[in-house]
Amino acid sequence: MSFEDLNLHTSILKAVHEAGYTTPTPIQQQAIPELIAGQDVMACAQTGTGKTAAFMLPALHLLATPAQIRCRGPRILVLTPTRELALQVSDAAKKYGKFLPRINVVSILGGMPYPLQNKLLSQPVDILVATPGRLIDHIQRGRIDFRRLQMLVLDEADRMLDMGFIDDVETIAAATPNTRQTLLFSATLDNAIDKVAAKLLKLPKRIQVASHKTKLENIEQRLHYADDMSHKNRLLDHVLRDEKLKQAIVFTATKRDADTLADNLHAQGFAAAALHGDMNQRERNRTLTRLRNGGLRVLVATDVAARGIDIAAITHVINFDLPKFAEDYVHRIGRTGRAGAAGVAVSFASIKDSIHLSKIERYTGQRIVSHIIPGLEPRIKPRFNNNGSRNTPNVTQKRKRSPFSGYSGRASFSAINNGLNGNRNEQRSRPFSHDDRNGSFRNRSASSAGHQFARTK
Repeated sequence: MSFEDLNLHTSILKAVHEAGYTTPTPIQQQAIPELIAGQDVMACAQTGTGKTAAFMLPALHLLATPAQIRCRGPRILVLTPTRELALQVSDAAKKYGKFLPRINVVSILGGMPYPLQNKLLSQPVDILVATPGRLIDHIQRGRIDFRRLQMLVLDEADRMLDMGFIDDVETIAAATPNTRQTLLFSATLDNAIDKVAAKLLKLPKRIQVASHKTKLENIEQRLHYADDMSHKNRLLDHVLRDEKLKQAIVFTATKRDADTLADNLHAQGFAAAALHGDMNQRERNRTLTRLRNGGLRVLVATDVAARGIDIAAITHVINFDLPKFAEDYVHRIGRTGRAGAAGVAVSFASIKDSIHLSKIERYTGQRIVSHIIPGLEPRIKPRFNNNGSRNTPNVTQKRKRSPFSGYSGRASFSAINNGLNGNRNEQRSRPFSHDDRNGSFRNRSASSAGHQFARTK
């Protein structure tokens, strides 16, 4: 099948061919005809399957016909969970609609100044791409007229559900005409998504072309066990010094960890910067521009901030901290191996993460093979059952288990003297804790290694 077979407007086909696309992806083949016919659709599509074009091309096809109602409000509304994804959708709309006459695309995002957004909304808008929270602010102030809205798109609906945006989405939907066409795109279709669809969609066509067990054949998945934070730091240094690594995204659990890790990598000579939700829009745009232009080699990010990043030069994704949900693992590693290119996904884990790793493997249907780097071997190695599943850890050196197992005798006495202070344990759970080099629990052999990211007091 070709794009011509989808009966899209000739101006859209011209833009699609100019972008280098010749054959529609499975989600595009199934969704576009239904959407052109005016059908509500709920679709399951993984990252990198072309879902943005699957809803944006028929949306632009709709705009090729003049609106019957005259007002400044949008005809197409796309809701996204993050600012980065909203900007990606806006860019796609401009790229595919470049040959259509007078198509105005506006983004309304958190972090942008209100005066600028007020100015954008005072002009006629064809496609409005927004994050839910900021859009509700403008709706409550009476700045948006939805009388001529024809299509509502919920992009990454599962992520909006996870982030607590669904109530906002339902409020926004209630402010739009009942005659609208509604599209729901999600990486998963479960009971929670079904409940949302039942409220917002009318007799939707259900399309599922990529399940959560999609094989990521072009991404090599590696696992490295780390004994402690110092060991994890040295593993990261080794991976980042790989000559095959062009650009990498390193995922951390928290915004604070992202800042700390990026600062320490920068101090070690890496072209690194952080990206997370506490940054204003100008800072985020500047960081992403540097990444796209090759000015950054390492981006340290949280899950939400990295959602929607589509840069072909990213060869490696590194899970410095494993994600809380198996679905997020798939979205993370999907940042590499784009457009059929090869990619590498590296995950660091402790023995305590073994159960969680098994959940990820069940979700993806793939085994993550553990690797050992000479000179950076873990002290504790996992033991496997006959079926290959992870089981109780096996200690390389047998010794009597105690409350202080894993530390030298000298460190254990120090721990007793300090009363196992809870604050110290909390500090050691964070990357590059100040106690990594001066604390009584210090791994002395590890701290003498050549490359250390931890800062001293």
